[in-house]
Formats: sequence, structure tokens, C-alpha cells
Amino acid sequence: MPSSSTLTQSTLRGPAPVADGRLQRLLTGLAHKHGVPAAQLVVHDGDRRAAAVAGEVTADAKFPVGSITKAFTAALAMLLVADGDLDPDDPLGEHLDGLGPQVGRPAIGQVLSHTGGLPAALGAADGAGSARRYLRACHDAGLVQPPGQGFSYSNVGYVLVGYVVEAITGMSWWEAMETLLLDELGIDAAFVVEPGARRRTGAHVSGHAVHAATGRARPVAQTLTPAEAAAGALALSASDLAVFGGMFRGADGPLPADLVELMRRPVPGAEPFGLADTWGLGLAGYRGPDAHWSGHDGTADGTSCHLRIDAAHGRVVALTTNGSTGSALWTDLVAALRLEGIPVGDYELPRDVDRAARPAADLTGHYTNGDLEYEVDVRADGDAVLVVDGEVYPELALLRDGSFSVREPATGRRIIGGRFLTDPATGTVSAMQAGGRVARRRRRAS
Repeated sequence: MPSSSTLTQSTLRGPAPVADGRLQRLLTGLAHKHGVPAAQLVVHDGDRRAAAVAGEVTADAKFPVGSITKAFTAALAMLLVADGDLDPDDPLGEHLDGLGPQVGRPAIGQVLSHTGGLPAALGAADGAGSARRYLRACHDAGLVQPPGQGFSYSNVGYVLVGYVVEAITGMSWWEAMETLLLDELGIDAAFVVEPGARRRTGAHVSGHAVHAATGRARPVAQTLTPAEAAAGALALSASDLAVFGGMFRGADGPLPADLVELMRRPVPGAEPFGLADTWGLGLAGYRGPDAHWSGHDGTADGTSCHLRIDAAHGRVVALTTNGSTGSALWTDLVAALRLEGIPVGDYELPRDVDRAARPAADLTGHYTNGDLEYEVDVRADGDAVLVVDGEVYPELALLRDGSFSVREPATGRRIIGGRFLTDPATGTVSAMQAGGRVARRRRRAS
């Protein structure tokens, strides 16, 4: 376990804080329980605000927020829509040359809602140091499904939106993010990687890999490349996340109200199984006990961060953690906040994970999404495993709705691993969706 956490209430302005001292005890207790070295929590409930910090960090410390960066990149793109320089219906290829016949097809709005059919990642492009090299790697890439057909989470799409921003503004993504969005929101810019692969010492707190059995936390470095910046390079505090979230609950901000609504409005046909209930043009949707919440989750190297917004009731919940177990802390926090009268929206997977059946042998095969590969191996004795880029998830079992559970290697917990998708024309399994990503079944050689 990390050393005993300390918790302080940040200086608050305005009315009394939500849940008062209970919020303080709640965060420090959960940080200790899950071995998270440090965490920040901000809760807005109408006019009331509370903030707490656990661990040896300040309320202003910046945490790598991973994919929450995508929500900021989407807002940056929407600023260009507001100025008339970009339209959600514009194909990517209209603004970026050399994308090739497939990757240039999806519209900007489809990319922002992960319905463009783009692959999750491209191994040949991940280490690229320039836009030109990244775009060259995209030229021969294919789509995992036709644009608009359904949801498949894609880092590639948001990287390309970042390059669209650069092409239109003449600024780098970093400059545009700071000048056009963060400065307007009063947020001090911090990034985990900058142009030329520069990494500023002390710009953000370190992430930690937390050992499941011992609770020991080991610092880990951030590995994001400059080419992927628009999909995950921001470092923010929970207060920064709350300021951004405030723009979607009616607070002043640089985005017009109609585009704020467009970012959170559910896109028909977008089914982000394993991630959220709905998805808009930049924000995910989560069903809550009394309202529909928007937001985004983000995982960087050794961090887990979460943002939720209930526009109807003026609520925002923002959490940053610098431990790999932060997602488990978040799950417990949601349950605890609901008991405190903050009915946070969150995605809930099927609960009957232990009532599952052995899969049929005909599910055996390889399923691919760009360079990401999943293998299902149903053995002669009926046991089955899922292999994800070499990591083995044992005891694959089917649930009634087509989803499947596996054993998590690090903890031994049974978790929902994804779901199998069938071809409507043939009724046979043609793909799987895991972590929101659709992987097409590779056809056997005849």
C-alpha cells in the first residue's frame, strides 16, 4: 500500500459543499482501499461545490487524463464549426490530402461519434513523428465497417481530427488547444508530450502501476507519442475537468449552446457496448437514476480519470487518479455518491457474469481491428480463452445476450469481455465488440 493518504478540502467559494466532510473521508478511504497514491475530486450540485484531494498532491496538480483529451479535441473542432470553417458532414478527405480511398470517406461528425468505421489504432503510424508520416500510414488502411453503420471506438479518428484542426488553423494541435479552448476556459495548458517528443519534467504527476495482490504502487512513464497527441496528450486537474464540464451544464464558455447540445446528443445507431450507453459528437452518454449524464473516461499509463455531467440538474463530477486501480475506485465512488444524494450516471455491464455457458466451437478464430488482433480458442474439452495481442484471458463463457465473460489475468475477477456480433443476412458470428471496438472475423483460407 502507499503511505497513508492525507486529504484536504480546497478553498471553496459560494454555498456550502456537497456532503461536507463526508466527501473528504470518502475519497481518502477509497484511495487507501484501492492503493491509489493520489486523487482529486470535484463535485458540483447546482450552486454547491466541493473539492477534495487525497495524497501528496495539490488541488492544482495535473494528471494525464488519457482519452478525456478526445472530448477537448471534439470541442476544439466544434469551435471551427462555429466559425464556419468546418462542417460535421465534411469528409475527412476534404481537409486532409493523401488519406486514401477508405480512410478519407468518414464525415467529421461520424469520426467524433466513433461511427466512421476507422480502426482503433495503426501500429505502423503510432510511432510516427510527423503528420505526413501518419497520413502516409493511413493511406492503405481499410475500414472495420462502412461509415455510419455502427460504433467502433477509434484513436485514429481523433488523431486525424487533430490534423484537420492544424490544416484549418495553421497552428499545431497544441497551440490551437491552448489558444482557442483552454485559455478561453481559464485552464493552464499541460501536456504529457509536446512536439518533437519533448516531455517537460514536473508538468504532471506520475502514473502508477498498482500490484493487485500487494497494493504496491510503482511509478510508470507516459508512452504516448506526439503523433497521437490529439487523442490523449492533455494533463488536467479535477478542477480543470469541472470547468470544462461546466460548459455543458449552462456555464459560460466559448461554444454556442447548439453545438454544446450536439456534442452530447446521442447519435442513432451508436451502441458503445462496454464503454457507455450512448455517444454524441465527442461526449459519451450514461444512464443515471434520475437523468441522462454525459462525460468521458480516460486511462493513460498508470492513471484513470472520469468526468460526468448532468446538464438538466446542473451537476458535474470530476475525478483524477494516478493509479492503475483508479477505475475500481471510480466504481465505488459512484455507488457512494448515489447514497449521498448525487445520482451519478455510469455504464453498467450485465450482472449475471457467473450464469454463463461454454461457447460453441465455431466461435474459434481470429478477429481483427486494424493492427489489433483478438483470438478465440475453443478447445476440445469445451474450455475457451480469449487472447488479446498475446495476453490470455481464460475461461471465456457466453451470456444469454451474446456478450461473454472472461477471467481478468491481473485480478482473477470474472469480467465482461465483450460481445459477439452476427451477420443479419446469415445469422453467423461475423465480428466481436470489445472495449467498444469492433473486430471483424478473419475469413479462413479456402
